[in-house]
Amino acid sequence: MTTTLSIVIPTKNEEEHLPELFRSLKEQTIQPAEIIVADANSDDRTREIAAGFGARVVDGGLPGPGRNRGAEVATGTYVLFLDADVVLKDRTFLDRSLKEIVERDLDFATVDVLPLDGNKIDEVFHGFYNSYCRLVEPVHKHAPGFCIFVRRSFHEKLGGFDETVTFCEDHEYAQRAGKNGKFGFLSMPVPVSIRRFDRDGRLSIAVKYVLAELHHWIIGPIRHDKFNYTFGYRKKKE
Repeated sequence: MTTTLSIVIPTKNEEEHLPELFRSLKEQTIQPAEIIVADANSDDRTREIAAGFGARVVDGGLPGPGRNRGAEVATGTYVLFLDADVVLKDRTFLDRSLKEIVERDLDFATVDVLPLDGNKIDEVFHGFYNSYCRLVEPVHKHAPGFCIFVRRSFHEKLGGFDETVTFCEDHEYAQRAGKNGKFGFLSMPVPVSIRRFDRDGRLSIAVKYVLAELHHWIIGPIRHDKFNYTFGYRKKKE
């Protein structure tokens, strides 16, 4: 059976970063069957840019609902959920990742994360995160939403992302998926923007995610707005 790939990108006001992601996708040694942008009512040129690169644009929402809306119209054997500020620097990423997924017969998978730019502190921060996720993987799976591969039929069996989860919906998805399918970390890491670190501050981001992780361990999925998560990206006004 031929293995095909659909890429789903949830967006809101991503005109600055989306072109770089699309250019990196165009340079891949294999091409996806389709790229679907699930847009949450952007008021910039996000939709125009996506359509200009040949993507199908559908109405989205928060990241979880947006991924679900995109997956609902996807036709590929596998779906790759990407964030708009990801750049696939290695031209063989899609090819090698798909082959690894098929060879290992994985139902869903993710990658280690690298800072796209930044300083030594950012490298240490991301390295700690990667090590932590791998350490607790046997009992508490994590699949950061910036890059999740999933067998489409498996995603549908799960019922997609839980749309009642307001923050860290990707980790809730991974924990639920891990109870029903085979999970793995792929061998190729992916660089992602540190723009939120620069905007909100590294300490603030670190504290927020540590508290969110404790919430998951002790209480369960986050279904309230106390973490003050906002989708989309705007620079702070000077």
